[in-house]
Amino acid sequence: MSVNSMDEILFSNNQQHLLNFWKDLSEDEQESFLCQLETINFKEANHVFNRAQSYIFEGIQKLDDHLKPVPPHKFEAELEIDAAVLDKYYVEGLKQISKGRVGVILLAGGQGSRLGVTYPKGMFPIDLPSGKTLFQIQAERIKRIQKVAEEKFGKVGKICWFIMTSQATHESTEHYLEKHSYFGLNKEDVVLFQQGLLPCFSFDGKIILDEKHSVALAPDGNGGIYKALRKNKILEFMRKREIKYVHVHSVDNILVKVADPSFIGYCVKKGADCGAKVIPKETPNEALGVVCEVDGKIQVVEYSEITDKTASLRDEDGNLVFRAGSICNHFFTTDFLEKAANLYEKELKPHVAKKKIPYIDENGKKIQPSIPNGVKIEKFIFDVFEFSENFVTWEVPRNAEFSPLKNCENVHKDCPSTCRRDLFELHKHYVKQAGGIVSCVELEISPLLSYAGENLEDRVKGKVFDTRTVLFSDEETVYNGLNGFKKCII
Repeated sequence: MSVNSMDEILFSNNQQHLLNFWKDLSEDEQESFLCQLETINFKEANHVFNRAQSYIFEGIQKLDDHLKPVPPHKFEAELEIDAAVLDKYYVEGLKQISKGRVGVILLAGGQGSRLGVTYPKGMFPIDLPSGKTLFQIQAERIKRIQKVAEEKFGKVGKICWFIMTSQATHESTEHYLEKHSYFGLNKEDVVLFQQGLLPCFSFDGKIILDEKHSVALAPDGNGGIYKALRKNKILEFMRKREIKYVHVHSVDNILVKVADPSFIGYCVKKGADCGAKVIPKETPNEALGVVCEVDGKIQVVEYSEITDKTASLRDEDGNLVFRAGSICNHFFTTDFLEKAANLYEKELKPHVAKKKIPYIDENGKKIQPSIPNGVKIEKFIFDVFEFSENFVTWEVPRNAEFSPLKNCENVHKDCPSTCRRDLFELHKHYVKQAGGIVSCVELEISPLLSYAGENLEDRVKGKVFDTRTVLFSDEETVYNGLNGFKKCII
C-alpha cells in the first residue's frame, strides 16, 4: 500500500494526524511504519473507542438491584453431588477425550512483569524439586489424561493444545516449546496463535503516537480470543480435527486440571454451550469476579461493582449468596466459539483503563505524562456468557484447583512460594489417600504419574515419606544428586 492510500484511509477515519511526521522519517522508518499501519483496522478501532467512550469518565456503577445468583439448575458443586453422578460426568469426559473431541486453549499472552521478569509466565522457574515450569506441568497433564482416557476406552484420542500468545510472548514461547520437544506432546497437536493489539487513544479519540514512526498499541485482553480464533483460522483447524468441546484456562494457575474430564463431562451431559468453573469466595470482599445473573443474563460482575451489603448476603446454610468466584476457567462448544467469533465479538463490552501513555506531541517531542492522558481498551473472555443459550456453572474446591502465580515473592500472596505450598499440600493429600505416610513438608507428584491422585496406591501404600521427595512416572529420567533432593520412582 502506498502512503497516499494510507493517508486516505486515515483521513476517512479522522486519524490523519498519524502521518504528521512522515517527512521526518528515514526510508526504513517509513517502510516499518506503513507496515504497522496496514495491520490496523481503523474503522473497527474507532468503533471500539466509540463504544468505550461512555465508560471513560463513568465511576464504578453498583449493580446490586440487578443481581441474582446463578439459578440452581445452572449450578452444581463437585463436593455436594452424589459420587455416582460425579463418576458419570468423569467417564463422559474421558469418553469425549478418547474420541479426540476435546481441545484446550491456554491463555498465555501475559508477560511476567509483576513477577519481576520479562518473559512468559509459563516459563517462570517456580523452584519445584522437579524443576518443572507451568508450561511443562500443563503439557504433562494433557499427556496423562490422554492415557487415562485410552486405558478406559481403548481408544487413543489426542487433545490438541492451542496456545494463545501475544506479540510480546509468541517468539519466546515457541522457542521454549520447540527446545523442550513440546514436553512429550506431538508437534502437530500443539498450535500457537497470537491475540491482537488495539491502539491506545487520547480521551478525544485520537490514536496516540508512541514514536514518530510508531503507534502506541496494547494487547486487546483475553476477550481478544474470539477475534484471534477467526483471524488465525483456528476454528477451521478445530473443525478439521473434529473437536467439539474446548477447555479454556489461563496459564498462571499451577493447580489447573487441564482438559478436566469431570468439568467437560458435566457440561456435555447438561447440553451446555458455555460453562464456567468457579470456586467459593472465601470472604465477601475477596478480589474475585462473581458469576451471577444481571437482568436475567449470565455475567461476571467485578467485586467493585457490588456493595459490601450485597456481597455479604448469606443463604440459610450460611454460604455467601454471591459466592461463585470466577477463576478464568471455561468450557465452550466449538459451535458456540464460532458464534462468538463471527457474531458476538463486536458486541463485547470494551473495558477501559485510564493510563499515563507516553506520546509524541505536535512538535515531535516525546512526552512522559504525569497524569493519565489516554486509555487502553481491552475485552474480557467472559463477556460472551450473556449470549449463551445454555450456560452452566461448576463449583470446585479451591485447595484442589486454584493457586495463581501473579506476584513476586515479597507480596506474599499468589506468588511462587504460595504456589509451591498449595501444590505440595494437594500432592501430600493424594499420597495419604493412597495409603502413604507423609511427614515431609514438600512432596511433588509428576503429572505423568498421576493426573489427580489416581495410579498411586501400588507405589505409595504403607510407605513413609519423610524427606523432600518427587514421585516420577516410569518413563521419566531421574538424575541423582540434583540439589540433594530424593527423587523416587517406586
